[in-house]
Amino acid sequence: MGQIATALLLPDSAEMALIDRAGSRTVPVRALMEHAGRAVARAVIRHGAPCRVLVLCGPGNNGGDGYVAARRLAQAGWPVAVAALSPPRPGSDAAAAAGEWRGPRVAFTAAEVARADLVIDAVFGAGLSRAIDAALAEVLVAARRVVAVDMPSGIDGATGLVLGYAASAEMTVTFVRAKPGHLLLPGREKVGRLVVADIGMPETVWDAVTVRTWRNAPGLWQVPGQAVDSHKYARGVVSICGGGTMPGAARLAAGAAGAAGAGLVRL
Repeated sequence: MGQIATALLLPDSAEMALIDRAGSRTVPVRALMEHAGRAVARAVIRHGAPCRVLVLCGPGNNGGDGYVAARRLAQAGWPVAVAALSPPRPGSDAAAAAGEWRGPRVAFTAAEVARADLVIDAVFGAGLSRAIDAALAEVLVAARRVVAVDMPSGIDGATGLVLGYAASAEMTVTFVRAKPGHLLLPGREKVGRLVVADIGMPETVWDAVTVRTWRNAPGLWQVPGQAVDSHKYARGVVSICGGGTMPGAARLAAGAAGAAGAGLVRL
């Protein structure tokens, strides 16, 4: 697959799991997690001045990214604390990242969230498939400012649907590629400024995974060139179906298809 085409891919959570698995054969998950957390910290530092930060960490790899981001921000001189929804699974890469956090840990409560100037939401990423519970929603509601890791918690990364509740983030930092839920409503309105960070995923992963969704852009489309023996069917046929009483949009589409170089346009 060409470089332009792969840049437009929008993998869903199942496809990203395959991408992560393929990439981990070359780059360890722990290294990718370190790169991801560092990317979050860099984006936050560029986003605004130092302030009191609370990182909300879930038990999975999204939480692992949060622990790394907390450590990196603290190393940069920011006042940072961590609140864990629940601890990572012992022996996991997220547990290793959590073990390297030496800073303050506070309770995962709305009161602690309300004290922070900025909350980094690393609870659940784009792979969430069930509604978040009322207790978690209560904690997220208390945040005054939010930066999300991968996806604001509560948004289905494949559809953009809000599963129960999702805070409106000022910025969302995701990795490798954007996901469908970043661009589809209503999730798109919750994402804020979207930062897609390169975390060193090998380009060979695209040969191992079939991604079914793309961002629409000129890189996907090419008009066939003309040769001396070209005819209208060699340049493609466009058929447009429009309403009988309000054909304006269909006529505009037909004119655009002709202007773009279609060989034959049928309205």
